[in-house]
Amino acid sequence: MPPDSHPTGDEPCLVIDSLEQIGSQWRLIVLHDLQGGEKRFNELRRSTDASSRTLSRVLDDLQELGFVNRRLEEDAPVATFYSLTPKGRSLCPVFDEIEAWADQWLHATPTGEDPAAVAADGGDSEAGSEPAE
Repeated sequence: MPPDSHPTGDEPCLVIDSLEQIGSQWRLIVLHDLQGGEKRFNELRRSTDASSRTLSRVLDDLQELGFVNRRLEEDAPVATFYSLTPKGRSLCPVFDEIEAWADQWLHATPTGEDPAAVAADGGDSEAGSEPAE
């Protein structure tokens, strides 16, 4: 099956199409960082730890895709500000859901158990089970 086709037919998969727009590591980092409001280029560079070249490329891509607004302030000192468009802000609930998922599953064992609970239980998979003699 082609990577952009839907499992139930030949229509494009919207999840894959969406991830192609927002799914790069740097795009996600910048979009997530801009949820806090408008930022100058250098603020974004410091907060994301991206190189100037990488950040510039990512911001250009996100602006072209309609996720980010660019505003130039020409008063001294000249500054460029970036903020989320309505399309970009519409991703805020998605980031909230990803964070909720990460809280629940990121550090879980492969079976979905909380590692702290497994350790507290002495490694037994069933609560209250007696050690074998």
